[in-house]
Amino acid sequence: MMPALDSGNTAWMLTSTALVLFMTIPGLALFYGGLVRTKNVLSVLMQCFAITSLVTVLWVAVGYSLVFTPNPSPGLNAFIGGLDKALLIGVHRGALVGTIPESVFAMFQLTFAIITPALVIGAFAERVGFGAMLLFMALWSLVVYVPVAHWIWGGGWLQQMGTLDFAGGIVVHVSAGVAGLVTALYVGRRRGYPATPMPPHSLTLSVVGAGMLWMGWFGFNAGSALMANGTAGMAVAVTQISAATGAMVWLFIEWRRHGRPSVLGIITGAVAGLATITPASGYAGPGGALVIGAVAGAICFVGATTLKRRAGYDDSLDAFGVHGVGGFVGSVLTGVFASAAAGGSETFAMGRQVAVQLLACCTTAGWSAVMTWLALKVADVSLGARVDEEQEVAGLDLTDHEERGYDY
Repeated sequence: MMPALDSGNTAWMLTSTALVLFMTIPGLALFYGGLVRTKNVLSVLMQCFAITSLVTVLWVAVGYSLVFTPNPSPGLNAFIGGLDKALLIGVHRGALVGTIPESVFAMFQLTFAIITPALVIGAFAERVGFGAMLLFMALWSLVVYVPVAHWIWGGGWLQQMGTLDFAGGIVVHVSAGVAGLVTALYVGRRRGYPATPMPPHSLTLSVVGAGMLWMGWFGFNAGSALMANGTAGMAVAVTQISAATGAMVWLFIEWRRHGRPSVLGIITGAVAGLATITPASGYAGPGGALVIGAVAGAICFVGATTLKRRAGYDDSLDAFGVHGVGGFVGSVLTGVFASAAAGGSETFAMGRQVAVQLLACCTTAGWSAVMTWLALKVADVSLGARVDEEQEVAGLDLTDHEERGYDY
């Protein structure tokens, strides 16, 4: 019997699609925009807006097809999909994926393809020119995001091995976090960093953006069920639990270490909890979410502070420290807390599943690192990735766009 369209599931997925898009613009744009200096706020907002538009065109042209359409060559399908649905050919009004229109499924998946490269800009904020950023993001989306998404969600080799990644811990956070680390190392530190203080210019904007990210994440995680069912309901619950736990753990660590809790700390801890629960959100139970959130708050605190300081790289807005570290840890812990023995929904050999999760994380990290460097090299040779000293001092708002974020 052919599946029929379910209006309830469709309504939920339309809502989830809007929620995930809301995470990038305005959520991530405001979160990142508030964290940079005044002279660069517009450049960050512009980058998020431009990536949303650029990736949409690429996704419609070839991205969706390469991720979710089988490759006509069985040997190649383990690594990349086919082009039968390039330009969304065949995605007509009556086409279904399960019980929802394929057009809705394609747009829901597009929102993931949008936010993933947008996360990367946090690592090189304030020092990469707009043109080079656009070229780099176009290449990165095609050579990193598309194949990794196919490997894990489109029937590729990691999915065939049994990798669990419910909503993008590996596909989104590991790939973007590692890309952020590579770009931070490639373009170098901001002039004056770390000797010159570079505090956020508007934590007010960042708090608003973090709240939007938290709200949108319910669509990110629960929408990945593709149905309005018990799995989606539990995904909402564990997402909330992990985010809140991550925020509180980060707050108390910072309070103990520095004598006072900070607004920047609690919102970063919440985002860490959200990123870390993402791969397990459709499998773990409330108890697992508490543990994952607590681990996220502690481990990502180290990744965003101690690790960065000791290694000496300038991950401006902690794309690697929060998303890379959180995505990796959460994806490995999925192999533990997705198990029914740990309160999850799946029945498997825990040791083997942890090994599969580790393999998927390490493979994705390696692929993202190499291809990110190559894509960045092409952008650098073509357009020059890093702006010169005069442009960096003046700020990218003026040098890239001839506009100011604030006119006093």
